[in-house]
Amino acid sequence: MIFKEARLKGAYITEIEPLEDERGFFARTFDQKEFEERGLNPCIVQCNVSYNKKRGTVRGMHYQIAPYQEAKLVYCTKGAIYDVIIDLRKDSPILKQWIAVELTAENRRMLYIPEGFAHGFQTLEDNTEVFYQILEFYHPESDKGVRWNDPAFGIVWPDDIRVISDRDRQCPDFVS
Repeated sequence: MIFKEARLKGAYITEIEPLEDERGFFARTFDQKEFEERGLNPCIVQCNVSYNKKRGTVRGMHYQIAPYQEAKLVYCTKGAIYDVIIDLRKDSPILKQWIAVELTAENRRMLYIPEGFAHGFQTLEDNTEVFYQILEFYHPESDKGVRWNDPAFGIVWPDDIRVISDRDRQCPDFVS
């Protein structure tokens, strides 16, 4: 696996190293030792799939608060997403900064999102599927979100927002 640290410290874009032959290829998408060598949380406890019918669907910006902060490894298995993370760590010198990474079924990139970050995405194609490996169990009492268009972040979405849940639309603005 190839690990490239993103502009936001602690976040990584990972790429597979395919071993190709006449059948296609084989590649690792996760290796506990490689995660540990970089100081990343390797303890996957839950996996989720998000299927999205329409291009322009926005999900997020979600996170869990302490003591149940979660790290995630996100992979687009079908279609394409504009994957966005925001640093919400209170003592971070880059608090409120965000990055976006295009994850597609074709580029096979993954995004490692550390604890303390909000996460969301916009679909770039119809019928997009996203696979999450989560490193903390879901705790509804710790589930939080910030508004996808909060001016405190200034996220630039690549397409019109065509579908968004009432829950995500009603998330509060960020308060530091």
